[in-house]
Amino acid sequence: MMNQRIGNLLLVLIISVYGHAAGENDRDFKMCGTWLHNGSSQTLDIDLKPGCSGINISANASTLSIRGSITAKCKRSQPLPLAASRGSSSSFCVYWEPLLDQLMLELNGESFSLCNARGLQTQCCTDLSLGRQRPSQLYGIKNGRVHGDVLTSNVMAEYEFTGQEINCKAQFCDKAAQESRGANMLEEAVLRSAEVGHVYLPCVQSTVIEMKEDFAGSNVTLLAPRGVPPERIPAVHLPACLKTANRKVSKVVCSYYKNSTFFQKSSHRILEDVVGITVENEIITNLPEPIRIKFYHPETQKRKCVSWDTRKDNEVEWRETGCITLQLSAVETECCCNHLTYFAILVELNPTRSVRHLEALTIITAVCCAVSIASCAILFISLCRQRKSKNHSSLVHRGLVVALFFLLVLFVLTGTVANTASEGVCRFVGGLLHYTLLSVLCWMAVEVIHTFWMMYMVFSPKPNPWIWCLLGFGVPALPVIILGSIGDIYGQRAVKSSDDLTTPYRMCWMTDSPAALMAHFIINTGLLVVVVSSGLVMLFLVFRKIRHRDEWRTNRVAFLSIWGLSCLFGSTWVLAFFSSEASETVLFLFCIINSLQGFFLMLRFFALERMQKNSPSSSDFSSTGSTRQHMLQPPEKN
Repeated sequence: MMNQRIGNLLLVLIISVYGHAAGENDRDFKMCGTWLHNGSSQTLDIDLKPGCSGINISANASTLSIRGSITAKCKRSQPLPLAASRGSSSSFCVYWEPLLDQLMLELNGESFSLCNARGLQTQCCTDLSLGRQRPSQLYGIKNGRVHGDVLTSNVMAEYEFTGQEINCKAQFCDKAAQESRGANMLEEAVLRSAEVGHVYLPCVQSTVIEMKEDFAGSNVTLLAPRGVPPERIPAVHLPACLKTANRKVSKVVCSYYKNSTFFQKSSHRILEDVVGITVENEIITNLPEPIRIKFYHPETQKRKCVSWDTRKDNEVEWRETGCITLQLSAVETECCCNHLTYFAILVELNPTRSVRHLEALTIITAVCCAVSIASCAILFISLCRQRKSKNHSSLVHRGLVVALFFLLVLFVLTGTVANTASEGVCRFVGGLLHYTLLSVLCWMAVEVIHTFWMMYMVFSPKPNPWIWCLLGFGVPALPVIILGSIGDIYGQRAVKSSDDLTTPYRMCWMTDSPAALMAHFIINTGLLVVVVSSGLVMLFLVFRKIRHRDEWRTNRVAFLSIWGLSCLFGSTWVLAFFSSEASETVLFLFCIINSLQGFFLMLRFFALERMQKNSPSSSDFSSTGSTRQHMLQPPEKN
């Protein structure tokens, strides 16, 4: 008896907690008040039967009566003796849930189950409205309230409420469809219905399974909606590890939503079928053996398993985290997930293009990056030897070499980090990789500005070295910090191979969310366009200034090599805009040339150094002011 009372009390608490948090069903009824009695022995008089004529709640000096005809199946008539009250008043509340056919009474903190839940009812009596009232002088019900609204502060001997019969399941589905977490409301109702086996609602078909101590896993057969062939219903396998050892019996609800309107989102489109899996009063994550859900769907090439974690996201947000997609065939996909929530197949509205020969491109890129990393290290050592010379360009070159070195190192390591590290670490590495890319582009811009200053701004004083460092290392940090604070910008990014769609190459970079894609085109592409176009403009200005000079004929090789760096970087990055599914040659060239930029940078430096030794007039980085001035002076008139 004590266990039953504790259970009833918990049930009342659940009702009160979910009244607002889960979207209270406005068809439910709650009437509260204060029972004024004589303080001696009291009795609870119960007389309930099926029907929908109404309910009568009355009280006198010794008896609280609940009589009427509002239930679907429950029939009960008996008096219950109550424990003597210490005072002359007792607070009470009557709870009626027509969908569950459940009637509860809470009296002085003690719960009484007048009608237990009998499953989800199709027809039910609800919309109880106030009818006849009978006043009293001394004993009765004071401060009667319905859903918190005061009916009267006077003492009443009797309240009568009349009801209306409706299709309760259909109305409940309509109510849930209007709520942001309507799917949670449906599963909570199924769990509280006390049903085991198939539970049908117009908007969802659920299967309730009891996991007992000997639970060894189960293949769940979901209930097929009308008009859906049984062979097209998703298949669910529950592993044995789903049952926790600290509970003797646990209930698990597998819900099948054929209509995905509960879960659609504007930026994503999922296929019709959605499966929700919930264990009663438990949060299940990081399962050692995943649950498996096999979906059947129309033929499509771009698909992946996703889930909506309602604990993290109040609104629908489909994520790949915790799920592995196995594409069994063109019309079958199996999702292996290590947690419980809602699962679906996501179709990309703007699908990411798959890459042919991804494995070969990955190997070529890794080898070329290794060559460039070694080249950058050698070049940096050589540049450091010039720090004490009069070479003013050494600092700028060192900055570009350092930025390119770390960009290549992070790019090589990002695949390993994406597959081994946590999501937070991957976000950090993705942001760091973006920072180094922007730093390389900024140092390219500094190279352009510095070289233009050397050759065009002859009489202007050179900027302080810290300005170059601020432009190359400081400016790129601003957009990265801003994007990182926004969220959902950096993280794991998958590059799919057209040869094997099931095992994409994963890297830590900017995600494929709409915000990340917009940031990529505005910041990355915009900065690249600025760097390349500014290099070409400055090259044209200097060329126009010296093209008629004798010095141009002797220094043209040195002059062009000065601008070779910006042209080299610009042309290689621009190759990305001309790549398409058919342009495999451009794709290979893009990967090879860009990953060898460190090597080309070293090659250019040593070639120029040798040229300077052989021809002093063709000075580059160590050109004196007088030489530059002489090249840019106007020609003498004869």
